[in-house]
Amino acid sequence: MLTAIMLAATGSAYAGLTYSVTDSTRMVGEESVYRIGRDGTTTMEYVAAKYKLGLSNVIEANPQVDPIVPRKGTELVIPQKVILPDAVHEGIVLNSAEMRLYYYTQGKVEIFPVGIGQLGKSTPVNWVTKVERKKDGPTWTPTAAMRAEYAAQGEILPAVYPAGPDNPMGLYALYVGKLYAIHGTNADFGIGLRVSHGCVRLRHDDIERLFHIVPVGTRVEFINQPIKHFVAPDGGIYIEVHQPLSRTSAEFDDVDAQVPFNFTQSDLEFFKTPGIDHDLLNKALRERSGRPVLLNPAQF
Repeated sequence: MLTAIMLAATGSAYAGLTYSVTDSTRMVGEESVYRIGRDGTTTMEYVAAKYKLGLSNVIEANPQVDPIVPRKGTELVIPQKVILPDAVHEGIVLNSAEMRLYYYTQGKVEIFPVGIGQLGKSTPVNWVTKVERKKDGPTWTPTAAMRAEYAAQGEILPAVYPAGPDNPMGLYALYVGKLYAIHGTNADFGIGLRVSHGCVRLRHDDIERLFHIVPVGTRVEFINQPIKHFVAPDGGIYIEVHQPLSRTSAEFDDVDAQVPFNFTQSDLEFFKTPGIDHDLLNKALRERSGRPVLLNPAQF
């Protein structure tokens, strides 16, 4: 009975991070801390999945922690507090830079982590389209280029992957535009990473949820905003900074380097906001923690 009540309240056992919003809402959620047990082994991917985050979200917020096998007893910041992207609060908004998908409907937003396209096979940005169709149990037809790429690595792809749990597209797909899809995966990794051939992938529970609540015809906007910022009604000045997506092989391969920003006009105007502590601003731009930072804390 308790399970039935919970399902009725949330609409799904697998709802994403869900918050009430208005057109003026700019920040949602709260941060918390997860302490890794002193017995057994816990991976960062396990923690990311537990809290509906991508692996990159947890790595950004915890840069000093081993991303493969964190040390036992370590406390991890859980970065569920986010600034909403600068985009209309309608339908699906996918911000590649932070590898999150936002679904706005009926005064709420649900937030899901995603995996996106590899370097050279990038997920689109600066593109508005819609959900053209949905498929329960999609098949996957690799392109000739994909088959050649895999063959060069010694792996022969079939002409068509049949529907089922072994399908790389998972069990559900939302087709957006003519060439791309938001779909599941048959792997337990890749969410919060650049792993696909351009499509957007979600964990199984998340794509199942989206598949059932997103209607055909829903607006879909792809954006690339590594820097998000706003001034709150109470005067608080906030910024959230993510590592920009690599644009070249050199940037991608040098894991210790910081990809340079391409500041937008909006960013440049924000940096001039009266009251900003520019030491804190420069620190945020340097650390790129993916966490909202208050740039004008109270002085005592």
